[in-house]
Amino acid sequence: MKNKPPYSLESVDNALRLLQLLRDQGRLRVADAAAELGTARSTAHRLLAMLVYRDFATQDEQHGYLPGPALSAPPVRDRPLQELRRALLPHLEALCERVGETVNLMVRVGTQTRFLASVESTQILRVGDRAGTVLPATRTSGGKALLATLSRAELAELYLPSGDDGGHHGHDPDEAAMSPAEFERLCRALETVRRRGYGLNLEETETGVKAIGRCVHDESGRALGAITIAVPSARFSRDKIAPFARELALTAERAAPDLARLPAR
Repeated sequence: MKNKPPYSLESVDNALRLLQLLRDQGRLRVADAAAELGTARSTAHRLLAMLVYRDFATQDEQHGYLPGPALSAPPVRDRPLQELRRALLPHLEALCERVGETVNLMVRVGTQTRFLASVESTQILRVGDRAGTVLPATRTSGGKALLATLSRAELAELYLPSGDDGGHHGHDPDEAAMSPAEFERLCRALETVRRRGYGLNLEETETGVKAIGRCVHDESGRALGAITIAVPSARFSRDKIAPFARELALTAERAAPDLARLPAR
């Protein structure tokens, strides 16, 4: 028999109950959530807002709450994520101090990117912590950098339905399959990312936020993840791209010895 822990935290329990409701019902209103939890509407609203912040919920145009991408995100396999985060965190902190902006570490899982760590800028106007956020790889700066390391055949496996590229490909169910024309545009865009060595996100995932991202690699040259610099649009300009790109390259170079010591998977 499963008993409630003697020192249970009510707020945590309520958040977990909301996750179960989102999973089972598919859509919640604040009033429904409050009724289910037996709390005030303001309490239910704050809990749902935190779930939205961490990508466990999204809000529709009618102000209802739907399951977010974090609820359906597949597990990350074959990568030492804790070790990767631990190895790179000092380098993220140093990068944040040098550029004065929020920096992130992300990995790619299928067609998605998952933020593993954030180091926030100390400026009043800044991009906040994104740890745990799940976003389409084609829209994030680090996701583009990671996709650019793949071959055309590997990209087709992710984005083309069967037969559209001369063979049999199964696209990732977490993102809609692309048409051949959309796939060609993606391939051309990624060729630019390969040539430059970094990806850009110019308000593609969030209004008011721009970012630049670069891959970090193991000794064999395999991309382990991507580091990004995220900047409020009001402070981002084209003349900052080159200096940011150099800082990302410097961080990747300085982190290389630590990444070489990661356990093989």
